Amino acid sequence: MIDAIIGSFLTIFFTIIFLYKWIVIISALLTWVRPDPYNPIVQMLYRLTEPVYAKIRQYIPTTFGGLDLAPLILIFALIFLETFLQKLLLG
Repeated sequence: MIDAIIGSFLTIFFTIIFLYKWIVIISALLTWVRPDPYNPIVQMLYRLTEPVYAKIRQYIPTTFGGLDLAPLILIFALIFLETFLQKLLLG
């Protein structure tokens, strides 16, 4: 019973990480086309990603040659977290 509950929570957690990776990718791709900043979808993506980007930029310089690497660093961190937790918790 406990194993099923823990497994369900882990599945939800890993699904959230998977979806957030896609949110970061879509948000990064949208910066290349300059979308309408008043679009509700663009605003939602900005609200979901910008606080995390700001935290990364606070500790690591992420702009090189006009290219912001904060989304790439975040994706690598999410992949590391996902892989680490899978190996640690699921064996």
